[in-house]
Amino acid sequence: MIKKNDLIDYFFKGIKDKNNLKIGVEHEKFVLSKKTNKQVSYNMQNGIKDILLRFVKNGWIPKYDDNGKTIIALGRFGESITLEPGGQLELSGAQLTNIHQTCTETTRHLKELKEIGKEFSFNLLGLGVEPSLKLDELPWMPKQRYNIMKNYMPKVGTLGHHMMKRTCTNQVNLDYYSEEDMKRKFRFMLNIEGIATAIFANSPFDNKKISEYKSLRAHFWHHTDKNRTGLLPFIFKKDFNFEKYVDYALDIPMYFIIRNNKYINMTKYTFRDFFENKLVDEKIIEPTIDDWINHLSTLFPQVRLKQFLEIRSMDACSWDLICSQPAFWIGLVYNQDSFNKAQELVESWTQDDRNYINNIVPKEGLQAKFKDGTILDVAQNLFEISKQGLNARNILARNKKYNETFYVRDLESNLSRGESPADLLINKFNNEWDHDINKIYTENIF
Repeated sequence: MIKKNDLIDYFFKGIKDKNNLKIGVEHEKFVLSKKTNKQVSYNMQNGIKDILLRFVKNGWIPKYDDNGKTIIALGRFGESITLEPGGQLELSGAQLTNIHQTCTETTRHLKELKEIGKEFSFNLLGLGVEPSLKLDELPWMPKQRYNIMKNYMPKVGTLGHHMMKRTCTNQVNLDYYSEEDMKRKFRFMLNIEGIATAIFANSPFDNKKISEYKSLRAHFWHHTDKNRTGLLPFIFKKDFNFEKYVDYALDIPMYFIIRNNKYINMTKYTFRDFFENKLVDEKIIEPTIDDWINHLSTLFPQVRLKQFLEIRSMDACSWDLICSQPAFWIGLVYNQDSFNKAQELVESWTQDDRNYINNIVPKEGLQAKFKDGTILDVAQNLFEISKQGLNARNILARNKKYNETFYVRDLESNLSRGESPADLLINKFNNEWDHDINKIYTENIF
C-alpha cells in the first residue's frame, strides 16, 4: 500500500545533478490531407493508424491502448510519438543536454514524418489552433482516456472539446536540482508564462477569419476546467514545497485508473478520495504509484510539476520558431547569472499582475499594456537576458561555428519588430493573402 510519503518522494526522485540538467521538448502538429486540408482521421486510408504503422516499419516500437488491438503511440531512442484527441501528432523528445541536440531531434522527426507525408499525401501544420475547421469537422482518436475526458469536459467548462481537438502546443521540460531550486524555477516560470504566451502567440484565426485573439488556444484553456488549470497562487506562499503540491493534486478530480488494459472512469472522485478508499459505487481498489503518475499527467496548470517542470503556455509554432522556444527558456533558467537577472525583473510582481497578464495576453499579445510600458518591453528585456545566458553557456554546435544563440535569430527579428507569429499571420491574411485562409496551407506547412 502506498502512503503519502511515497507521493511526495516521487518528486524528490526527480531531483537531478546540478551539473547535468537536461532539456525535454514536446511539440504537436496537425496532420492535414493535401486534397481537402482537413485533419486526417484514425481509420481512413493513409490516416493516423496507417501513419503509425508506417513508423513501425522504420523501427519504432508500437504501443497499444487495449491488449495489442489499437495502436496509439510509438517509442524509439528515448522519444515517443503520441496522439492528441483530434488526431494531432506529438513528439515527446528525449532528455537531452543542449539546444543543438533538441533541434537535431526535431529536424529528424519532421523529416521522417514529411517523408511519410509524401507517400500518404498529407501536410503538417504547426499552429496553436487549426484555422479553418469547425469543432465537428475534426475527428476523435480511439483512446479510452479521451472517451472519459470527452464526456467529462462539458460538465466543468464550455470550451474543453475545442481545447482537445482544435489546438496544438509546444512544451519545454526543465530539470530541478533540489526542492528549493524547484520552487525558484516554478515561481519564475509562472511569473512569465503569459509573456511566453504573447511572444509565441500563433492562433489568431477561427473558422477562416481573424478572431479577437492572438492566442485563441489560450482562450480555450481559460474555459476548459478551472479545477485543473491556471496559475496556482499557492506556489508563491512561503511554505510551498513538494508536499504542498501533493496536497493540491490530491484534491483534484481524477479522470481514470487503468487495470488490465481497461480505463476505469474515476471522475466522481478526487485522488484523495481514491487514496483514502472513500469510493462509493466501486469496490475498494488499491492505489498504485502508477495511478499517481497518471493523475499528475491530467493536471493542466500553466506550469506543471512532474519529475521536472513543464511550461505549457505556448502555442505550437512553425519551423522557424520551434527551436527558439526551448532556447528562450534555457537561456533564462540554466545559466545562474541570467536566472538571477530575470528573477530581479519579475520579483515584485503580484498575483494580480500574473492574473492580469494571463487574462489580457490571449487577446492583445505583445501590444498589451503592463505597468508603465507594454508586454513587449518585458519580452524584449527577457530575450536579451536569455541571449546572454545562451552566450554564457557557449555550447558550440558540432561544426564549432555557432552556439545556441543560433536558434533564436528569428525570434530576435520578431521581437525587434514588436511582432508575434500571430501578428505576422494577421498581416499576411489582410494583405498578401487577400483574406484567403487557404494560403496558410501552402506557406506555413512544415
